[in-house]
Amino acid sequence: MRLFSSTSISMLPSEPKIFHGRESDLSHILRLFTEGIPRIAILGAGGMGKSSLARAVLHHSDISLKYQDHRLFVSCDSASTKGELVSLIGTHLGLKPGKGLARQIVRHLSHGPPCLLILDNLETAWEPTGSRPEIEEYLSLLTDIQHLALIITMRGSERPDKVSWSRPFLPPLQPLAQEAARKAFIDIADDETHDSDSIDKVLLLTDNMPLAIDLMAHLVDSEGCAAVLSRWEEERTSLFSRGYDKRSNLDMSIALSLASPRIASVPYTRDLLILLSILPDGLSDTQLLQSKFPIDNILRCKSVLIRTSLAYNTSQNRLKVLVPIREHIHRYYPPNLEIVEPLFQNYREILELWQKHEGTWSAEMVHQIAINSANIQNILSFRIVQGRLDRSQTIYCGINLSQWSRAVGQGMIPFMASIPQYLPQPVDHRLEVSFIIESIISSWFWNTQNAETLIEQAVAHFPYFDDSNIKCKSFNQCPLVET
Repeated sequence: MRLFSSTSISMLPSEPKIFHGRESDLSHILRLFTEGIPRIAILGAGGMGKSSLARAVLHHSDISLKYQDHRLFVSCDSASTKGELVSLIGTHLGLKPGKGLARQIVRHLSHGPPCLLILDNLETAWEPTGSRPEIEEYLSLLTDIQHLALIITMRGSERPDKVSWSRPFLPPLQPLAQEAARKAFIDIADDETHDSDSIDKVLLLTDNMPLAIDLMAHLVDSEGCAAVLSRWEEERTSLFSRGYDKRSNLDMSIALSLASPRIASVPYTRDLLILLSILPDGLSDTQLLQSKFPIDNILRCKSVLIRTSLAYNTSQNRLKVLVPIREHIHRYYPPNLEIVEPLFQNYREILELWQKHEGTWSAEMVHQIAINSANIQNILSFRIVQGRLDRSQTIYCGINLSQWSRAVGQGMIPFMASIPQYLPQPVDHRLEVSFIIESIISSWFWNTQNAETLIEQAVAHFPYFDDSNIKCKSFNQCPLVET
């Protein structure tokens, strides 16, 4: 008896030619095959290499030897209902479409030899809440076949119910380790023509997401690192979009994840993702709960983002988003002030407390600022361009952050360079002196041509405000100041 049609055998996808960094995941899966008839869910974010791992399993010598022609790989992208999924499987088996095809497939597989069935991108059919129960029920029927090994690939971190998935579970796929990412990149873009530092800069933009690495490496191969890095400043994630499907277009892949019914089912989930898109340091649960964001059920929103693999928890238990996803969200769904403002006020209060107790601050206070410093700088850059706000508050916050940065040995923050063009009118004399003194101390503008000029500018503001503290600080910190 022929289990699969000759067409389905010829339809097996090719073995991935570039495969780095998934060796432990592959070993995990192969080990489950040695322990019985496995039922495995390969999970992770879009573009993380789930299909490539499934294809590597499909063509592994042990699997080829064990199942030979009884391997079935069904791409489920086009199946949005149980009926469409059943039709795809039936077509691969060479069965005639018609009423009762679902049961016919189960009987056909039950009476055949041991086989491996891979359902790739099953989330298209499983995601909608209306079709989910019947999809899960059908998976349960398939896994009742004792000799059927089943692998599914799905976006997110949730496994369908009603299936006894093999343990230990395969964890959702994570970004590649740095060495593996570099190997994958160099396999596409020859490293002989690109210096190591430039390659590292390009990889930094991908956050070691496999699809992003693949797309950027092909660009570098044709244009060079310098050109790609320059284009990134203008085009961002559109650089990742050289194709017309989710396997060659990262923007499209991310957009599909955003369209998930799981996202739509919990209001404000997208708002939390938008907030995270400008926070490279991520957020802790404490910050989520205490910052008074205008986001209802914020921990539930967090759970949905993790379940859809649009965000992840770091080892420090902070909720973060990968660089390509952050850039996509920031480009297509820019944040609004109402979402960002509560966090700005929280950071501002922490920095004011630090500045007030400068010299006696605790290690915990320093730590809290340190783990959020990139967040603060991004929020400052976002807030300073909001025309309807009093920019003085933003600038004072930036000065305080710069003072903190100097105190811990990191030097002036880049945000300070953007302040001059946003200094308010009419002139806030106290603010301008604060900015000038911090700039001089930090040596941002320090050179023999303009140091004395800046000092003279600071002194010129003194008659217009009463603040002995900042004036004394000016004399103490800048001994060249003369009255």
